[in-house]
Amino acid sequence: MTEYGFRQLDAWSAGSGYTLKISKKGKAGFSKRRLKEQSAAPAEGNNRKKKYILDTGGEIPPLVDLGVLTKDGHVVSAMYDKYRQINRFAEIIDDMLGDDPPRELSVVDFGCGKSYLTFVVYYYLTQIKGVKANISGLDLKADVIEKCSRLAEKYGYEDLKFSVGDINGYKPKEKPDMVITLHACDTATDYALYNAVSWGAERIISVPCCQHELNGQIKTDNLSALTDYGLIKERFSALATDAIRGKLLEYAGYKVQMLEFVDFSHSPKNLLIRATKRNIPKAKREEALKRAEAIIKEFNFDPTLYRLLVK
Repeated sequence: MTEYGFRQLDAWSAGSGYTLKISKKGKAGFSKRRLKEQSAAPAEGNNRKKKYILDTGGEIPPLVDLGVLTKDGHVVSAMYDKYRQINRFAEIIDDMLGDDPPRELSVVDFGCGKSYLTFVVYYYLTQIKGVKANISGLDLKADVIEKCSRLAEKYGYEDLKFSVGDINGYKPKEKPDMVITLHACDTATDYALYNAVSWGAERIISVPCCQHELNGQIKTDNLSALTDYGLIKERFSALATDAIRGKLLEYAGYKVQMLEFVDFSHSPKNLLIRATKRNIPKAKREEALKRAEAIIKEFNFDPTLYRLLVK
């Protein structure tokens, strides 16, 4: 150690400290001492406990009945990924609404399924943000809708309604301020986005799923390396699907962000499209359309959303 100029080494263990010293003449000396008891310092860095928007210290009845939390407010171990997903969704909405959320908000949730997120969005908006929220959950499964309706009545969520119906052709009673679509399969996402744009919804949150349409259409001479291998072809087609959707939403007058919804190790379906209606100049909108059409032309695509919005 003296070769590098160091003459003292200190080390600690539970309750004890150790010192090794080297004198100028090279003689080693070792000592041990007891340390005074101290309260443990809070964990820092990577060990710091993450603070979630939906803190389990509070009572969130829907998450108990849906099996995410225990009755005493702890996260069920097998549902921890779902709990993180739900909180991530709440964070995305929180960021979208900003520090001055509207007093009232009308929301349509297409393909709500078991409605983990529908109930949580209602709870978050009404109980945490103080927003008067009117939410409509739509799904094709009658038994699921019946269960969700019973739960909404149980919690006294008067402005949370569920109904059986198809995404295509659905007509809301009032113009939605926000449209949510979580894992709507393949072109169901396109119909949900088209409806949202047609209604002039201010906010759109979509997590696409099973993008098969373009995988069956893709054909290119210039970039055939992307289609020679099945796995690459499938993944590229999925990314191209959502890239086109993003540009078409920009063309429709939305500011679009592509976000990571959950960690890829939890689910490969982790891309989230967040779109907010803005006053976008016509030239910029036309440029977005040109970029979408360039991909469509190169790969001989005929996307559903393009047919609905442009053709």
